[in-house]
Parts: sequence; C-alpha cells; structure tokens
Amino acid sequence: MRTSPRRGIFQGVLTLAALAGCATGAHEAHFSADVLAAQMQRRPVVLLGEIHDNAEQHAVRAQALALLLRTGLRPALAFEQFDRQVQPDIDRVLAQAPAAGVDPVGQLVALGDPRWNWKRYRPFLELALQYRLPIVAANLSRGDAMRVSKEGFGAVFDPAEQQRLGLDPLPSDLLLAQQQEVDQGHCHQMPEQMLPALARAQIARDATLAQAILPYLQTGVVLLTGNGHVRRDIGVPHYLPAQERQRVISIALVEHDEAEDSVPAGAYDAVFRTPVQQRADPCQLLRRTASLQSSALVVIFSPLQIRAHS
Repeated sequence: MRTSPRRGIFQGVLTLAALAGCATGAHEAHFSADVLAAQMQRRPVVLLGEIHDNAEQHAVRAQALALLLRTGLRPALAFEQFDRQVQPDIDRVLAQAPAAGVDPVGQLVALGDPRWNWKRYRPFLELALQYRLPIVAANLSRGDAMRVSKEGFGAVFDPAEQQRLGLDPLPSDLLLAQQQEVDQGHCHQMPEQMLPALARAQIARDATLAQAILPYLQTGVVLLTGNGHVRRDIGVPHYLPAQERQRVISIALVEHDEAEDSVPAGAYDAVFRTPVQQRADPCQLLRRTASLQSSALVVIFSPLQIRAHS
C-alpha cells in the first residue's frame, strides 16, 4: 500500500521500541451523517475507521451513531481509546446510580489514556450513557504491545488463545504484509530489523480488538478505531470466526488527498473520502527521533500523530 508520506505515521509514532496500527473498497460514498448511518445499518457488527486527528470525521461519525440509535438499534460501543484492563472500572461507572454533581462522562474519560484527544470522543460516550449502551475497552495496552514486540505473542496470549486466533503458527504472508505497512507507516525510517517486532505488536492489537467485540457479534457492536484495524484482509476481521465475518461491515474514512492506490482492493466494504485535517508533517518528528539508540527503548506515542491506516 503506497501511503502519502506526510500521514505515514500510525496512531502511535513508535521509535526504538514497539507497537503499531487502512484503506477501499468496493463502495465509495458521499460523506454525510445520513449516508454513513445507512452504511452502519447494513450489518450488526460495524468496524468504523477513522484518522485519529480528523475533527470532521469524528463529528460526522457521532451524528451518524445518533441517527443509528434513533432507529432503535442498541449496539455495544467498543473503543480503541480504552485499554482492556480498565473494563472493570468502566463497568463500575456504568453501574452507579446518577448523582448530583457527578459527571460520568468525565469519570470515563479519566480512565482513558490522556494522550488521546478526548474532546473528540466525548460525544460517543454521551450517546452510550444516554442510550445505556455497553462500553467496551478494546485495546491492548502500550506495555503489553511492547512485551509482544520483544517476547512474542506468548507474552500476552495463552496457547489456547494463540491457536484460536491463528497466531500459532502465524501466517508468514500476514506478518510480511504488516511489516510492509509498518515500514510505510514509519516513513521508511525504522531499522529493517525492527519491522518484525513492530508488526507483531500491530497484529496483537488487531487480535485484542477482535477478542473484545466477540461477545457482541450477535447483539451488535460498533468499534471505533483506526482505519488500519478495520481492514478485512489483515485487520480485526481476520481474527474473528470465519462464520461470523459476514455479519461485519468494514468502513474506512480517508481524506480527499489520499492517492487512489492507497486504498487496497478488497480491504473495506465502504470508503468515505472526507475533508483534509490541517496538520504538521508527522514524518518530520519521526526523522528527528529515528537516530536515537535502539537500546533506549524510547516510545513516542501521540494519537495526534496519525497514520491513515493505524
């Protein structure tokens, strides 16, 4: 996939350590809340992509979710922005009785990684509380992703999980595809020997996101995550049971200036081209940090540093 270099960095700019994170489809559509909501109604499992710092995308996605909920559908809402270990805390917030002076949305935001811009995700949390939707903490933590990058999948997944998810053995073509994505996503600045480790971390994140939504495949779920994670070929759907994948719709949101060939054939069920978010060149930051010694294990993580498919 040939990705524009200036948005070639995925959600977390990873330097000298680990972790990582889209685009085509058969169907491209005008970007509006009603058209997006119509796509979201096609199937009960909605993998809804994003470019993490694109404000227009977030606003329209929230409007589309509100339209979906007004039809009577009540899917769970799964967030890449919450690491899976905070699920018990989220459940406690959801279970508590309303109290004067208590802001449950603020309580939920406090459970998320502060490096995300939570102003963009508050509308989704507000809708989840208004309609009493399950909120699912779906992501693998940075710490666990780093462990996978250094120690392998056994650092996070037990043998039975590895077998069920197809991580043992891992298809060589899948690892190679993710290495290519990581390389392009890091503006070809990462040492070649680091690419397999970074690709393993990305694969582990996709598998974790898939695990998080498994309990909701029958009742419905919307996963909010980067475009790369929703790819049918190498993303979250790859780790779902084969018989359930027909219940999934994968939707990518890419910007108008993305090259046509940056959207791999067959990766998505629907693609929306959206306004371009003005931003500094994230590759510049990576070039300044890529010269650090790998032994330092420095990770620069900011969801504002995007990669279109992370």
